[in-house]
Amino acid sequence: MEKLLSVEEVADFLGVPVNTLYQWRHEGTGPTAFRVGRFLRYDPAEVRDWLTTNAEVTHGAR
Repeated sequence: MEKLLSVEEVADFLGVPVNTLYQWRHEGTGPTAFRVGRFLRYDPAEVRDWLTTNAEVTHGAR
């Protein structure tokens, strides 16, 4: 079983500000988070799946 990630850890992994994760949660567009007591926690597998599904593929100039 993998350790659940904190908001700060997911923000660091995705390279986005913590506030962006809270905004995505409010909008229902970010990775699924679970409330554990008063804390939000993320399943690493869910974060990776969300990233794969929602990643925008960009190509450099040719």
